[in-house]
Amino acid sequence: MATGGSIESVSLAGRIFAVAADADTNRQMGGFNNEFQANGDGTGRQVKTRVGWSITGLAVVVDDDRGDDEFLQDLQDRKDFYPIAVTYASGAVYQGTGQITGEPTTSSQSTTKPLDLMGPGKLTPQ
Repeated sequence: MATGGSIESVSLAGRIFAVAADADTNRQMGGFNNEFQANGDGTGRQVKTRVGWSITGLAVVVDDDRGDDEFLQDLQDRKDFYPIAVTYASGAVYQGTGQITGEPTTSSQSTTKPLDLMGPGKLTPQ
């Protein structure tokens, strides 16, 4: 039976962040996107474009006492990919190496920061 629900946590470069319970995330495993292109003689061909993985829609809790905002900005400033792991309500954990994308901002009211994560290759289960 499939189990959905809240993301339990996300680990970014070894630091664990809680995730808002109402965050509805989307996961793309990475690999290939496929496209069909027709030929003039009625045949066709498959075009495979490699894509990285992504997890979008996370809302991590930002604790000023831990220096979370500064830590997240330091990660964004890095020029390399780092380990990322996401723990789902089902108990499944998916991992990859990646980076924070976009320009996330921290909400003073909810003390959360929406994050989109992307990286090369595929996400793999732990």
